[in-house]
Amino acid sequence: MADIEFILDLERIDSDIYRGPAVASQLTRTFGGQVAAQALVAAVRTVDEDKSVHSLHGYFIAPGKSSQPTTFLVDRVRDGRSFATRQVSAIQDGETIFSMQASFHVRSDHGPEHSDLIREVPAPEHISMDYTKLSKNSRALLGEWGDWDIRVVPPNQYPHNPYTKGQQVVWFKSKKKLPDDPTFHVCTLAYMSDMTLLHCATVPHPDFPVQMASLDHAMWFLRPFRADEWLLYDQLSPSAASGRSLVHGRIFDAAGQLVAVVTQEGLTRTLRDGSTPVPVATKQEGRQ
Repeated sequence: MADIEFILDLERIDSDIYRGPAVASQLTRTFGGQVAAQALVAAVRTVDEDKSVHSLHGYFIAPGKSSQPTTFLVDRVRDGRSFATRQVSAIQDGETIFSMQASFHVRSDHGPEHSDLIREVPAPEHISMDYTKLSKNSRALLGEWGDWDIRVVPPNQYPHNPYTKGQQVVWFKSKKKLPDDPTFHVCTLAYMSDMTLLHCATVPHPDFPVQMASLDHAMWFLRPFRADEWLLYDQLSPSAASGRSLVHGRIFDAAGQLVAVVTQEGLTRTLRDGSTPVPVATKQEGRQ
């Protein structure tokens, strides 16, 4: 798996046009978190430094090809005194594969403050993962995420919300120290936020074979954080129906501060004969 600094290092092609690199992968389709993070990098580069991103809303329109670079076209929708808005289209072979709007807010505003509380869970140091019990596709995904320390909290080690059937709690962070630039950590978390989240919808249906893919992705950045320090991803799935599942995640830092919120709808269609939950390259195809 490529280093996150390589993934987020977009090449400027022209004014408001950027190219993201192809990333070697076992997956035939571009990882959704990758294209979302790269789109956010492109948007950030067109906004004045007095504003930082506070939300993004994106749609995965078509599957990207992991073996190809992606071009990002940025539309400067609005530049106001307090807020700025950007529209980003991710293009491969002349086709839009992802569309995103991102909103930026001045860093100097103040107002009332409150936050949800972090769930009581074991510290990440007390959790070990048994990867031998995972499916082939789950192991392939974790192989893609080798630069990330991901620890799923055992379901019997935290209090459950009695009103939600689908819930999952995950500690995660970058294994490597990342640059100090706060914007880099925000774009990195956009990448990380697509990890494990849709799998929360399968928790109530552990033996039900489904085809999985992200359909849309919304994210709000609430407080400063570092993506190379432990973050708790508290996930739930309010609904699954008609081959789609809604999932929601709150991300806390180790001190218990709520730093980001994610909501996503994903495809969880009954798996057809001969299909795989997540398309993985065969040995004949090799790594792209």
